[in-house]
Amino acid sequence: MLERTKAHPTDSVELRFLVPASQAEAVRRAVAPFITEETSAIPWREAAGILDEGELPGLCVRGGRVKEGLTQAQLATLVGIPQRHVSEMEHGKRPIGKEMAKRLGAALKISYKVFL
Repeated sequence: MLERTKAHPTDSVELRFLVPASQAEAVRRAVAPFITEETSAIPWREAAGILDEGELPGLCVRGGRVKEGLTQAQLATLVGIPQRHVSEMEHGKRPIGKEMAKRLGAALKISYKVFL
């Protein structure tokens, strides 16, 4: 016979609102009596120190390369480009096109879409 699983307590729920800036304070006052605690959540990009969207593809290249235990030179050999191009991509100085993203994805065993 199936045993009942223990239900997790759901005594609180996180709610988020998108309201016009001009009405934000009014909404905040309206829901204030129901708020039990505020969290200090921050966006993941801010926590990771990513200030510019242009940094993200380079971080993905470097992260994938380190995950696979490759040097820049080894990755460059796998995808058929000079090592300096890998360095420039990691530092956000060289754009990563769709074809290059596919080659990097295959070499690093991850989806090419993370580089775009």
